[in-house]
Amino acid sequence: MNNVLVVDDDPHILKALQITLKAHGYGVTTAENGEAALLSAAQHPVAVVVLDLGLPDIDGTHVITRIREWSEVPILVLSARHGSTDKVEALDAGADDYITKPFGLEELLARLRAILRRTTEPSNEAPVVTTSSFTLDLAGRKANRDGDDVRLTPTEWSILDVLVRNPEKLITQQQLLTEVWGPAYATEANYLRVYMAQLRRKLEPEPGNPQHFITEPGMGYRFQP
Repeated sequence: MNNVLVVDDDPHILKALQITLKAHGYGVTTAENGEAALLSAAQHPVAVVVLDLGLPDIDGTHVITRIREWSEVPILVLSARHGSTDKVEALDAGADDYITKPFGLEELLARLRAILRRTTEPSNEAPVVTTSSFTLDLAGRKANRDGDDVRLTPTEWSILDVLVRNPEKLITQQQLLTEVWGPAYATEANYLRVYMAQLRRKLEPEPGNPQHFITEPGMGYRFQP
């Protein structure tokens, strides 16, 4: 059974999600504020965190940042904040997906299934790639840059999986978005810009002058070993 931590200060949403998720075979833990969420995530490891941003004690984006200091657990943001800036900030902090309220339960369940597929399905013949500055072990989900381990989120690994398996090949924005997030995201170019910037900051020696994760303006991205 996949366990989900649901974090929201609205007791009605917590109750509704608890009932729905349990009915679909998930184990559910709930938290009504950020500190309770951090404590629960540390004490009871889960498969996915569903997180509201507007929490009463600390902002949800800060919760994401603190979780990312020690965990790669997938985080699905569920928030009433509709602005693109809020989405980018949450994704930049380490969230894996973002749904705005009001939301459909079927969409939420589909997003959860997609996240779990990305994080639990094994990669066949996943390569180990070594460049002049970093090494990636896709099967082991291990990254090392200049001798130091680098923590990457599940979504960052999914993007790398597509790019690294196709060295020097142009991967279009639509292809990446579809393979990593699903067909519904085929036009969400902001997602890719945020994640590619994150990958460059974590892996490239000079993020502003990338040597390995190359942007082809208006088309997509290319991995140069």
